[in-house]
Amino acid sequence: MRGRGKKSSGRGLKPLPPEDAAALAAQVARVRQALEGRPDPEALKDLVTTRPQDPAWDLHLLTALESLPHPAIPPLLAALFAGVRDRDRVKALKRALHHFKTRGVVVPPELLPREEAPRPRPAGETAAQFSPVFGNGEQFVVLEAPREVLGGNFLVSRVSDQEGFRECVLLNLKRHQVEGFWQHFRDQGLSDWAPASPAHALVLLEEAYRLHPQAEAAAQYAALRERLLRLWGPAAASPLPPLEEEDRGRSLEQSRELPFDPLFRFWMPPAEELTPWLARLREVQDSPLVLTEPQRQSRLQDVVAAAVRALYPPEARPRWQRRLLAMAAFFHLRGRPDQARAAQAAARDLAEERSPLTGEPVFLTALVQHALRLAEQMERGPEAPTPSGLVLPPSQQSLIVRR
Repeated sequence: MRGRGKKSSGRGLKPLPPEDAAALAAQVARVRQALEGRPDPEALKDLVTTRPQDPAWDLHLLTALESLPHPAIPPLLAALFAGVRDRDRVKALKRALHHFKTRGVVVPPELLPREEAPRPRPAGETAAQFSPVFGNGEQFVVLEAPREVLGGNFLVSRVSDQEGFRECVLLNLKRHQVEGFWQHFRDQGLSDWAPASPAHALVLLEEAYRLHPQAEAAAQYAALRERLLRLWGPAAASPLPPLEEEDRGRSLEQSRELPFDPLFRFWMPPAEELTPWLARLREVQDSPLVLTEPQRQSRLQDVVAAAVRALYPPEARPRWQRRLLAMAAFFHLRGRPDQARAAQAAARDLAEERSPLTGEPVFLTALVQHALRLAEQMERGPEAPTPSGLVLPPSQQSLIVRR
C-alpha cells in the first residue's frame, strides 16, 4: 500500500524537515521583499540557495517561487535550474514557467528548458512513441521499425477517436534526418511523447482503423496491417495498472490539478463559448437580489454546473472518459504515476451518473473553472495589477468555488 503522508502545495511533495522549512520560508521572504523595489537579477539569485544533492529542497524552492507572480521570477528560476538534468526538476521548472504564462506573466521562450528529441536507435530496433490526446480527440502515433518490416523506418499516424485515421505516412529517414523529424513536431509545440511498446502502438492504430476502415488516410496502414498484426498482435493489455479502491477518492481530488498541466490546454472550451457564462457570473455577482455571501456562492456554483453541462453534455462524456484513460496511459508511460491515477479516477468519475464529490464531474468542473479564470484574465489584460474579483486564482478565495 502506498504511503499517505501529507502532501504540500498540491504537487505531491512531502513536507520538509522543520529547520529546512524555516530556512526556505526565510529565503522566499527575502525574495518577496526584494521584488518590492527594482530587483537586480544577480542580487535575487544570491538570496536563494539550491541544493543539487537534495531534490526535495529544490522542488520545494521551485514551488515556493512559483507562487510569486512577478516578471523577475521566471528569469530567476531559469538561472537557478537551467542546468539541471533530472526529470523531476526539469518537469517542475517547465510547469512553473507555463503557470506564469497562464497568469499573464511574460516568459521569454528561451527560458523554457530545451526538449531533447528521442535518441536515434540502432538499425533494426523497433520502438514506438505516442503524443498526448488533444481536446479534439486526436493524437500522433509513431512506430519505428526496420525497413524490411515497414518498407520504410517510420510509420507516422494522426488518429482521431471519432474519425479514425486522419493521416498515415510511411517515411524512410536517414540517421541525420531523424533530429529534423522530431524538431518539426517541437516547432509545432508538440514536445511531450510517451514511449510505448509496438504492441501498444498497434492497439491505438487498430482502434482508429476499426472506426473507419474505408478512410482514405487508412490505406497506408491497411497495406501493412496483416504484417503488423502477425508481429505484435493480438491486442495488448492496457499498460495501466488498476486503480486501487482506497486511492480513488484521493486521486479524484488530485484530478482538480490536471487542468493546470499544459498538456490539457487544448481541452478547454474556446473563449467565444465561455463569454455568455462569464456574463452570467457577473450578473450573479452584481445582482442586488442576492442578499448573503452563501447565497451568492451557491448561485455562482449553479452557474458553473450549468456551464459544465452545456459545454460537456452528458451524451458526449463517454468520449471524454476514453480520452482521460488515454491520458492516464500517457502519464503512466511518462513516469508520472500521480497524474496517471488522477486521470484514471477522473475517467471513472465521468462514468458515474452523479459525481460523489460535486454532482458534476470533478475534472470537468475544474477544467471549466480554469478556463473561466483564464478568459476573465484575458479580458482584463496582462497588465492588470490584481484580479477583478469575479474569478480569482485557485489559491485565493474565489467566487467560483471549487466544491
